[in-house]
Amino acid sequence: MADKSPKILIIEARFYEDIADELVAGAIEAIEEAGLAYERIAVPGALEIPTAVSMALISAEAGSGTHYAAFVTLGCVMRGETSHYDIVAGESARALMDMSVAEGLALGNGIQTVENIDQAWARARRTEMNKGRGAAEAAIVMLKLRNQFGLT
Repeated sequence: MADKSPKILIIEARFYEDIADELVAGAIEAIEEAGLAYERIAVPGALEIPTAVSMALISAEAGSGTHYAAFVTLGCVMRGETSHYDIVAGESARALMDMSVAEGLALGNGIQTVENIDQAWARARRTEMNKGRGAAEAAIVMLKLRNQFGLT
C-alpha cells in the first residue's frame, strides 16, 4: 500500500552551495519537527525553481509523479554588477506567486535576495535568521490552511 501521508518537496537552487546546504538544514529541521515527510531536489539556480514546481504539479496531475502537499523553495540571489539580479529575483518570485495563487499551493518561498555574502549567511545560518526554517514553517502553515479549506 502506498504511503498517503503528506509529503513536502524541497526545491533548492545550488548556485551558492554552502548557503543552500544551510537553508536546507533549517527547512528539514522544521519539517521533521512537524512530523512530515519530505523529498529534496536540486536545480542550478533560482530561475529554475518555478519550473521545477510546475513540473512536479504536471507530473502529479498526469498520475506519473508524487502528489506533494506543499513546497519549500530555497536559494540565494546575490546582487552583482549587472541588472541580472533584478531579473532573477523578480521573475522567480513572480512565477512562484502566480502559481501559488492560481493553484492554491502551500508554498514557503525561501529564496533569499541579498546584497552580499554576509547578508546571505546572516539569513541562512540556523543560529541567526534561519530563513530555511522560516520557509518550511510558512509552507506548513499554508498546508494547514489548505486542509482547513478542504483542498487536500
